[in-house]
Amino acid sequence: MRVPPQTYFAGSAVFHYLGPSVAVLLFARVDVLGVAWLRIASAALVFALWRRPWRRVRPGRELVALGAVFATMNACFYEAIDRLPLATVAAIEFIGPIALAVIAVRTGRNVAAVVAAAAGVYLLTHVRFAGQPVGIAFAFANAALFTAYIVVAHRVSRASSVDGLAAAMLIAFVLVSPLGLADAAHAFGDPVAIGAGIGVGISSSVIPYVFDQLAMARLARETYALFVALLPATATLIGVVVLRQLPSAVDLAGIACVMAGVAIHREKPPPGHATPL
Repeated sequence: MRVPPQTYFAGSAVFHYLGPSVAVLLFARVDVLGVAWLRIASAALVFALWRRPWRRVRPGRELVALGAVFATMNACFYEAIDRLPLATVAAIEFIGPIALAVIAVRTGRNVAAVVAAAAGVYLLTHVRFAGQPVGIAFAFANAALFTAYIVVAHRVSRASSVDGLAAAMLIAFVLVSPLGLADAAHAFGDPVAIGAGIGVGISSSVIPYVFDQLAMARLARETYALFVALLPATATLIGVVVLRQLPSAVDLAGIACVMAGVAIHREKPPPGHATPL
């Protein structure tokens, strides 16, 4: 039985927030850029042993671009959540993907879907821009890079899928090393930090990115961009199960809006078919 692409996205959404929850705890032992290096280095090692991408793909412009996005996006994300609440960073991160969904909208129901999803994310994350200006800058940089990730990774999924992802992660390892290797080196004698760093890499850069590739290969780019609205709802559910944080009435209203947006949204019909209003 063929697994629906929405199932792969759901798996990616779960790990999208499990990884950062461990990374935040790591900041007490390892500097921020060192955590980013540990994440990418451990993921690159897993992909190298598992896929051996150098045997199947040649690094072209898209793979180099994806590797550069991985390196800079992870660094900006960790710099942002080190200074700002995760909910604020998540809210800003959503700006780019929702813009992709808006650009691709051609029907009235898709406009309604985007509005519902955006309203749900706003309610869930309680958007607030008060905080350190440097943190806000990193958060917006992360949002732009996350949007680039959706665009470039979607192309890679159609061309080389998981093998392309593996090659891009190896490129990311090379690019991130000048930024974070020195900070990570201080943790090489700390087995707890190394173990946690490997856990972050697997849960944040292996499992969700593989699931993303499997989902993107069968979903339109704008559909995937809208599904990103599920991430704050997933974070709320993880908070209930893992952290015993019960959602408020506002949180539940936000989840309902996000789910409504996903339910309303439809992909563009194939050429030759009428477009519904």
